[in-house]
Amino acid sequence: MEKEIGKNIKTLVNLQEAEQEINRLNAVLGEFEQEKKKITRELKEFENSFNIEKEKLAEIKSLCRESENEIEVLLDRIRRSNEHLRNVKTNKEYQALKREIDDNTKRKNSIEDMLFEDTEKKEERESKIDELQKDFTQLTERIKSETEDIDAKSKDDLVSLQKCETKKKKMGNKLDSEIFEQFQIIAKMHGGEAVAQGKNEVCMGCFMNIPPQLFIELQRGDTLIKCPQCSRFLFYSNE
Repeated sequence: MEKEIGKNIKTLVNLQEAEQEINRLNAVLGEFEQEKKKITRELKEFENSFNIEKEKLAEIKSLCRESENEIEVLLDRIRRSNEHLRNVKTNKEYQALKREIDDNTKRKNSIEDMLFEDTEKKEERESKIDELQKDFTQLTERIKSETEDIDAKSKDDLVSLQKCETKKKKMGNKLDSEIFEQFQIIAKMHGGEAVAQGKNEVCMGCFMNIPPQLFIELQRGDTLIKCPQCSRFLFYSNE
């Protein structure tokens, strides 16, 4: 019985070491994942801004096309009005066509002025888009390189984590299922620490006193003892 208890305690201590290493590796991998999310978010934010600029450019191009089309329509109207002007027979018709030509000419000139301004804006935005495209390409390449670097760094930790989890499972199978279940609950409560040394009638996990009679039982080593304060499994060592 005493031998079996000692074996369980040793298994629990080894199990705790595996659990703590699993927690450490998960924390490291979690940091890697957060770093990847951060740089991915950086790329996404830049991409969103870039898309907004491209949408603005598309709007200006659309305005330029509308102005060009309207100028073509007005020029056609002016041309046809001038043709009709040569064939009018009354002064009234002449004046009406003349006003129509003048109105269309004024409208055309106004639209040409707007088209000139919009064309300048379009060219400025196209230049900006070209610069942003270069920046976006460089950023994409940098983030790809950083992501690959993070994946390379985390590869060994992922392998170690899988080994630790396999080791934990094997050790857990050596224990009674109820003891293993208690270990997992306690480990979760105390950040992976489910086992603590009992020394000088003190639990070295929570540093609370262990009742004298319970400490005597712990020294005998013929039963599994748990700290009455923190519930950690206790082991006794002369060290």
